[in-house]
Amino acid sequence: MELTIKEIENAKPRDKRYKMADGGGVCLLISPSGAKLWVWRYRIGGAEKNMAFGEYLLVTLKEARELHFAARKTLDSGIDPMAELPNAFLS
Repeated sequence: MELTIKEIENAKPRDKRYKMADGGGVCLLISPSGAKLWVWRYRIGGAEKNMAFGEYLLVTLKEARELHFAARKTLDSGIDPMAELPNAFLS
């Protein structure tokens, strides 16, 4: 089930870090300090990897989904999105 802005804004910090799933491996990590970070968990070559999209408010729900779509497209073409990240800053 996809997250809503209301659910994200109402998410309160807990004693331990926890996740709120948005689907497709994308989740929002909420830390005990209250920081909220977008992360995508994916697999390539049998290895599990995590790609951070940024902190909530700096990266909106819509932007996190757009970043996930672009990264997923790269992964579907057989390229590790994390390996392509340095090239994104050079172009």
